[in-house]
Amino acid sequence: MLKPAIVCVDDDLLILNSLGEQLSRSLSEEYDIELVTSPSAALEIFSELVSEGIEIPLIISDQGMPEMSGNELLTQIHAQYPHTLTIMLTGQINVDDVAKAVNSGNLYRYIAKPWDETDLILTVKEALRRYAQEQQLTAQSQALRQANEDLEKSLSLLRATLESTADGILVVDSLGNVTHFNQKLLDIWGMMDEVALNGHKNQVLAAIEQQLPDSDPFNHKIREWEQPCSLESYDILTLKNGKIIECYSQIQCLGSQNVGRVWSFQDITERRQTEEIIHYQAHHDCLTGLPNRKQFNERLSQLLAYAHQRQEPLGVLFIDLDHFKVVNDTLGHVLGDRLLQQVVDRLNQCCRSEDMIARWGGDEFTMALPHIHSREDATAIAQRILEALHPSFELEEHQIRISSSIGISIYPEDGSDADTLLKNADTALYQAKELGRNDYQHYAQALNSQSTQRLALENSLYQALERRELLVYYQPQLDSTTGEITHMEALVRWQHPQLGFISPEVFIPLAEQNGLIIQIGKWVLQTACTQAKAWQVMGMPPMTIAVNLSPRQLKHRQLLQTIKHTLTEIGLEPHYLELEITESATLQDVDSTRSILTDLQSMGISIALDDFGTGYSSLSYLKQFPFHSLKIDQSFVRDLLTNHQDVAIVEALLALGRGLNIRVIAEGVETVELKNLLETLGCYYMQGYYFSRPLPSEEATKVLMLKGSKVGSRE
Repeated sequence: MLKPAIVCVDDDLLILNSLGEQLSRSLSEEYDIELVTSPSAALEIFSELVSEGIEIPLIISDQGMPEMSGNELLTQIHAQYPHTLTIMLTGQINVDDVAKAVNSGNLYRYIAKPWDETDLILTVKEALRRYAQEQQLTAQSQALRQANEDLEKSLSLLRATLESTADGILVVDSLGNVTHFNQKLLDIWGMMDEVALNGHKNQVLAAIEQQLPDSDPFNHKIREWEQPCSLESYDILTLKNGKIIECYSQIQCLGSQNVGRVWSFQDITERRQTEEIIHYQAHHDCLTGLPNRKQFNERLSQLLAYAHQRQEPLGVLFIDLDHFKVVNDTLGHVLGDRLLQQVVDRLNQCCRSEDMIARWGGDEFTMALPHIHSREDATAIAQRILEALHPSFELEEHQIRISSSIGISIYPEDGSDADTLLKNADTALYQAKELGRNDYQHYAQALNSQSTQRLALENSLYQALERRELLVYYQPQLDSTTGEITHMEALVRWQHPQLGFISPEVFIPLAEQNGLIIQIGKWVLQTACTQAKAWQVMGMPPMTIAVNLSPRQLKHRQLLQTIKHTLTEIGLEPHYLELEITESATLQDVDSTRSILTDLQSMGISIALDDFGTGYSSLSYLKQFPFHSLKIDQSFVRDLLTNHQDVAIVEALLALGRGLNIRVIAEGVETVELKNLLETLGCYYMQGYYFSRPLPSEEATKVLMLKGSKVGSRE
C-alpha cells in the first residue's frame, strides 16, 4: 500500500534538508517526505503523485521564494487540490496576510522561523489529524446525502467516527439545531448530557457562552450561521476558568446549499502551559528565578531605545561576588546555591521597581537602571548593594560574609549600545577587583587602555618561556641561631625585553588564569632542582630547595608524574625538595588535596604551608594535611615592633607549630630588631631582606661558597 506524501518546499537547501530530517524522524514510517526547492517543482510533483494515486494530506512551503511566493503557491495548490492542508514557513509574520490566507482557506497554519522541532512536529501532527478529520467529515457529508438510502447505517458510522476522534465535535444544521456531538465535546465544555441531548442550539451554545468572557468575539461568531459555503474559521478561546480551547469550524454544503456547520474543539491548555514553561526557562535562571543573560540583553536593548527617545541617561552595573569560589569549594555547591539565593534577595531589595537585575552566570549579576538623572544615581544604588551585602549570611550552622565588586557604565557617555556598555562595566568591575574588591568603580577611558596593556602583557607571557625571559632567583631560609642556610626558596622573575623586570604579583595571576602556570611551574621546578643538584656536585652542604606550587598546579592531573620524572631525571633525592602551597589552595578541594599531599609525603617530599594567617586559617584543615613547615606571612611580621596584636598572633602560631611538631618560619624579616624580637618569641627559622634579597643563581652560588652555607647578617 502506497504511503501518503508530505511535500516540503524551500529554496534554501539547508533549511529544506533540516525540515526533511526532522519530519522523517517522527513521520517516515507513515508518510513519504518529498523535498523540492521551487514552486514549479512542487506543482509538478503534486501532479505526479496524484496520477499515481498517492494521497497528499499536507504541503509545507516557505513564504519568500524568488520564483513564486509561498502565498501564491499555496493559493494554486488549494485551488487544484482543495483537500490538501497547507502550512507556511515564514521569517516575517504579516498578521493581515496570514489571517486573510487562513480565512480564505488557503492556509491552515504558519510556523515562524526559526522553529522548535517539538512545536513543528506537534503542528504537523495536528494538521495530519485535521486532514484525517476533514476526510472523515467529508465522508459524513456524503453519508448525509445518501441518508434516504442508508440512513441508519450512516448515523451509526457517524457516531463511531465522532467518538473515536480526540476532538470535541458539534454538528449543527442550517436551522441552528444541534444534530450531532460526541462525548469529548461534553468533556471539554463540562456540559450535562441532558442539555446536549434534548436542547435547541441556543441551549447548547448558551452552555458554551457562559464559560467565555463577555468581550470574547467568539460569542458573536458562533451565531453567524448563514454564510457562504467556503467560509472556514479558526480561533483560540480562553475560558473563564483558565482553560484554553482551539476551535475550528467549517460550513457543510450540498451543492450550493448550506446544510449546516461542523465545529471541532480541542483542549490545548496543557500544551500552552508547557510552551509557557519552556519559554520561561529559556529566559530565566533556574536557581534564582532572575532573568538570564539572553533576556537581559533583549531588555537592555529595549531600555536603551527608550532612553534614546527620552534623551535620558541609563546605568549598567556589573556585579561579581568576591571570593565566592572559595565558599563554594569549601562548603559545597548546595550551600553555595543557597548563598546565591540569599544574595539575590538582598539585591532585589536594592532595586527600584523599574530596574532590571539578571544573573549573568556563576556569581556574576547585571543590572539595568533606566530613568536615572545622573551618574550619582547609579553610584547610590551600587553603594546600597555594598551595604546590603555587608551583614553576614546564615547557612545552616555557618555564618558567611561575602562582599562584591561592582563596575558601572552610563549611557550615553560610556557607550551607546548594550554590548559596549556591558563591556565597559566589566572593565570597571575588573578595576574594582584590582583595587582591593568590596567597592565600585566607574568606567573611564583610561581603563580600556589598562585592559589593552593587560592583554598585550598576557600575549607576551605566552612567548616568555620560549624567549628565555623567565629567570629563577633564590632566597635563603636559615636558622638564625647558627646562621646555617637550611633552604633556598626558588622565586620566578620575568625580565621583559622592553618593560624590564615585571613583578610576579602582576604576571603570576595572569598565568594562573590562562593556564600558563602549568608550563611555568614545571620549568621552575626543573630549573630549581637542577640548581640544587649542581650545588651538591660542587660540594656544597646539602640543603632543601623550596618551590612554590600554585592552586592550578595542585589540581593538575599530571602533577605527581611530573615531580617524579623531574627528580629522577635530575638525580635529586626527594627529601631535598620542599613544595610550598598557599592556604587557599588547600581549601578548593579538600579531599583531593589531602590525597595529593599524602602521596608527595610518601615520596619523601616536604610540604610547607605558605602565607599562613591570610586566608581562612582553619585549624581543622591544618591538622588534616601532612605539613612539615608553616610560614608566617610577612604582614604579621612587618609591624611586630609596634603592634601588640601581631605579637600575640605570632606567639599563637609558634605555639601551634610546637604543638603540631611543625617547623615555623617567619617571612619578611628586614631588620636586626625584628630578628632579635622573633628569637625572643621563640622563632629561629627566618627569611627576609635582612639576611639576603632573592639572588640570581650565580650570586646565590657565590654566597653559598663564601659563607659555607651560613649567612649571619645582611651585607
